[in-house]
Amino acid sequence: MGRAAKTSIIAAFVSAAIALGNLPLVLADSASAEADRMMSERCAVCHGENGDGQGPSAENMNPRPRNFHNRQWQKSVSDETLAKAIVYGGPAVGVSAAMPANPDLAGQPELVAAMVKRIRAWGK
Repeated sequence: MGRAAKTSIIAAFVSAAIALGNLPLVLADSASAEADRMMSERCAVCHGENGDGQGPSAENMNPRPRNFHNRQWQKSVSDETLAKAIVYGGPAVGVSAAMPANPDLAGQPELVAAMVKRIRAWGK
């Protein structure tokens, strides 16, 4: 499928969403699905698929990756700090240098917000 065809499909999708009054919901669903994919690809190797800090690489790390289910930790960290850690890496927020930056996400605030929302969901 060529670029013009993809653009046409996306335009039709957005037009339909606007006509139905569901544009914010559609965008939120899209960001949520992309956040799940991104976390599975980039974060799970350390933090685990379910955010428990027990990913395949976790055993060999010091300090160990954060367990996102820890409610005390969840209360101690702001959404802004989580977003900064996701985009700029652990050293940007004073945690492990082993947590890599994701500078490609700097221009995608909806995606980063969806990732933060996913991390928060593990703390409930």
